[in-house]
Amino acid sequence: MTGWLLILSLLILGGILSTLGDRLGTRVGKARLSIFKLRPKSTAVLITVFTGSIISAISFTIMVAFNSQLRVGLFELEDIQAKITERENELKKLEKNLYALRSGDVVISSGQSLLTKTIQIDDNDNIKKVIEAILQQANFYAFNLAKTNQSKYRRILLVRKDHIENLEKIISDSRSWVVSIKSAGNILRGENYVYAFPEVTLNKNITRKGEVIARENISLSKSDAESIRNKIKLLLSSTLAEVKRRGSLSSELKINANQINNLGKNLVNRKKGDFQIIAKAIADSQSADKVSISLELKSLEKVQNKKTK
Repeated sequence: MTGWLLILSLLILGGILSTLGDRLGTRVGKARLSIFKLRPKSTAVLITVFTGSIISAISFTIMVAFNSQLRVGLFELEDIQAKITERENELKKLEKNLYALRSGDVVISSGQSLLTKTIQIDDNDNIKKVIEAILQQANFYAFNLAKTNQSKYRRILLVRKDHIENLEKIISDSRSWVVSIKSAGNILRGENYVYAFPEVTLNKNITRKGEVIARENISLSKSDAESIRNKIKLLLSSTLAEVKRRGSLSSELKINANQINNLGKNLVNRKKGDFQIIAKAIADSQSADKVSISLELKSLEKVQNKKTK
């Protein structure tokens, strides 16, 4: 219902009800009726007041029933203001973090791992002491990154008690686990507290020594120095994606930079031929380990010749 139509309806209804109320009050006065042992005149006034209250109640009910904005304003205004206030605080925090990111003042990013450790609890181990040692190491790392205004080393890492209790339950068996202590938000330089949470995953083998993880074919007759570099980058990206798919928690590979440069120069100097670049694991690795790889070159022409023979 539009605003003007609502106003017109209220005016008409108010006029009708007020007229009825006035006539009812007049008749009650003439009939000299008495309610609650009141005088007839007082009874007539009471009837008129009651009729006026009914008019107000009906008018209010109609407005609330047909005007959603009024209904929201009356019954949900406080909640809306509390939403708005929360969003404004979040926006201010976001703007502060964005400014800090641009100025380089964020020293710990949200979700950043402060410590990753592989543990396996034996029957004789004290789980609480093991977890406390992990938290102390993570706290030391966070303290050095945050560079708080406190001159003396202290505990700035805060982890919820129920998270720690849940961690105790998970790692209490005899299996090997990887525990990561991660920041729950962006931390600016100089902040005095770092809120964090534990993340635990079952430890498993990721690579075996000598295993081929990824391959890339390249035709040198159709490649220049730039395309060769892109092929090597693509191989490294594919290798990292594969080990992460297997469950590796490391965000980078361990590889000799000189080997990459020498391989690139070797391919550029050859100028022709079809080859396969192979990423091979140097050693066994588990979930928390940085995967060490080497790059090897295999001639596809020799492989094709062997197949034809």
